[in-house]
Amino acid sequence: MEVKGIIVGYARGGGRLYTGRVIVRLNADEKTTAKMVGGKVYYIDSKGNRYIGRILKIHGKRGSSVIVRFKKNIPGQAFGSTVKAVK
Repeated sequence: MEVKGIIVGYARGGGRLYTGRVIVRLNADEKTTAKMVGGKVYYIDSKGNRYIGRILKIHGKRGSSVIVRFKKNIPGQAFGSTVKAVK
């Protein structure tokens, strides 16, 4: 199963910014998003650098956003870019 998504920003809470965790909005419904937990997320920047992350959990009430932890933290310029999620 393969779904595309958009990087929204870093996870925030309690007056803090969690740079190790990123919110990604997937182009999928709630059931498909729930099945994607534990899957991989791939982001490739304009220079060809590859960033690989893992979907940790669903974020929010709508069910289309997820929290992703990347092995190597992504730069701030990646916000708004597309990613590919694979399960």
